[in-house]
Amino acid sequence: MAKFDVLIRGGTVVDGTRVPRFVADVGIKDGVVAQIGGKMDPADADQLLEADGMIVAPGFVDLHTHYDAQIQWDPYCTISGWHGVTSVVLGNCGFGFAPVRPEERDRSMLTMSRTEAIPFDSMKEGMIWDWISFPEWLDTLDRIPKGVNCLSYMPIAPLMIWVMGLEAAKSRRATDDEIAEMQRLLHEAMDAGACGWSTQRLGENSVQADYDGTPMVTDIMSDNECLALAEVLRDRDEGFIQITQATGDIKSDLAFEAKLAEVSGRPILHNVIAPSMQRPDAHTKSLKWLHECNDRGERIFGQAFTIRSAFAYTLEDWNLYDSSPAWNYATTGTIEEKMQKFADPDVRQRLKAEMDDAIEKLGQTQAIGGSIEKVMIQHLEAKPELEEYVGLTLAQVGEKMGKHPIDAMLDLALATDLKAEFLTEVTNANEDHMAEIMESPYTIPGVSDGGAHTKFLTAGSYPTDFLMWMVRDTGKVTLEEAHYRLSYLPARAGGFTNRGSLVEGAPADVVVYNLDELKLDPEFQGEIVFDFPGGEWRRVQKPHGYKWILVNGEVTMQDGQETGATPGKLLRHGRG
Repeated sequence: MAKFDVLIRGGTVVDGTRVPRFVADVGIKDGVVAQIGGKMDPADADQLLEADGMIVAPGFVDLHTHYDAQIQWDPYCTISGWHGVTSVVLGNCGFGFAPVRPEERDRSMLTMSRTEAIPFDSMKEGMIWDWISFPEWLDTLDRIPKGVNCLSYMPIAPLMIWVMGLEAAKSRRATDDEIAEMQRLLHEAMDAGACGWSTQRLGENSVQADYDGTPMVTDIMSDNECLALAEVLRDRDEGFIQITQATGDIKSDLAFEAKLAEVSGRPILHNVIAPSMQRPDAHTKSLKWLHECNDRGERIFGQAFTIRSAFAYTLEDWNLYDSSPAWNYATTGTIEEKMQKFADPDVRQRLKAEMDDAIEKLGQTQAIGGSIEKVMIQHLEAKPELEEYVGLTLAQVGEKMGKHPIDAMLDLALATDLKAEFLTEVTNANEDHMAEIMESPYTIPGVSDGGAHTKFLTAGSYPTDFLMWMVRDTGKVTLEEAHYRLSYLPARAGGFTNRGSLVEGAPADVVVYNLDELKLDPEFQGEIVFDFPGGEWRRVQKPHGYKWILVNGEVTMQDGQETGATPGKLLRHGRG
């Protein structure tokens, strides 16, 4: 019997702990890193991976994803799995599919088709739906083939709906008995292996609204309800909380997150920290707050939106100006209803009046967007008479047409049955601001939103962009620091007990890549592929430069191609 199942020979090891890089062989046995260092005999291994000139590092840990549906038909959770991510956390922002009664499944999928822009037809065809309760959901995750490891929060939206009913959860506060039942069910979820709980509280005018345009139930949940759930984690002394907040009173929101950390005694993952195009000092204020909280003993980590990216969208599917009541109204309903609204002069006037506020709110929560005048026309759906506008900004098109930029946008959308494609500015491209964010000991790269906004965004490629941009091309972050931030720190902040480092005895989640050859294809907004159930399309962005990706000691990706191996695990309580 061979000493090793896999031998990675001659690579430069960057182990994720900030230890300086070194050249060494890595031997893997039974899914675990068995030996690092020295020159090992290839004859002692069943599989030899020659890594001379390449980086050998721990797989990346993505704490903020929405692969709850997609993992059921895509075991590799792409696009994240293509970009070196070997562990993901599901159930973010309080959204998910458990507990859900059978008769409420369609409504829950409709919710996710709006708030996280996951295609309904894909969910309808691709989801297994063989669970009702949250523990049963974890059993399904445990059983299905996986090309990545996963944890799952108890998402608070389905919990509130289960206990209170959808309409009640949207119209009143929970009673004491209902809060007690939510606490009981959260205990049950934690017993089964949940990593904690998550919520989104964006207020009445939420950036990410429900299917009918109303706020999500968590958007209007009370402080008291949140604190009651925090008490569960305090009593258990385990788990962590992910929260997205931006209700307009930032000072009050941050004070509440600090209170949540105090009451729970557990780590809080705060979304989101990023350079703001509208408020250049926003990230410095956030960093100051993070340091003050941690100095007081409140463990709060800032999840940073680090990728240079843009939204590519059509008004057929777009929903992320929902914080504007006018845009929320105009972008809900059927295509025919949307077109009728966009043609209405009164509606247009309201859209113009609320545009700036909608973009600012989007920037606070998604950390992406930018001025409407700088949005570019990318595609006009087989309309030769309109081709002169492709490549121009809305400001330029408005000037040529003699119209307000939003009128120009809506006229082009209507002329193409809402299939005109628009492209926002590339944001987060200030390397000095990003370096400042990464200097804090409490910030984690990511917020991929993997599995969500599938027709607008390809932020799951953030590890590749981070290594290319901040390490290789600008030198603002060392390779050792980058792998600490991409693997070790998120694993420790997010409840993983033994992942995120490439050390002897650790599970063998490994990426092997050539730093000089890393490339995104195509850059920024990705390309369209029709690979989702139900014949649906999505945007993807594939990388170049990754030679091998291993999960629990098995090669899951080679030269960018899936191998068919599915060694991923459900990590109940972060263990396994």
